Amino acid sequence: MGLVVIFALVTILGIFGFIRSLKDKNLLGAFFAFGTFVVFGWFAVMTVIHHGFPTAH
Repeated sequence: MGLVVIFALVTILGIFGFIRSLKDKNLLGAFFAFGTFVVFGWFAVMTVIHHGFPTAH
């Protein structure tokens, strides 16, 4: 279930990239960061719904 963790980390980095791009007034960077946030966030949520939370062994 490391896939959920990786998707969640990419989603968090996408949020930070989006905020930073807006501060720098970089609209193309903000567009791609928002797209990363939406796509990887959706994958993370749907993976958790379909497979459940990762378990610690």
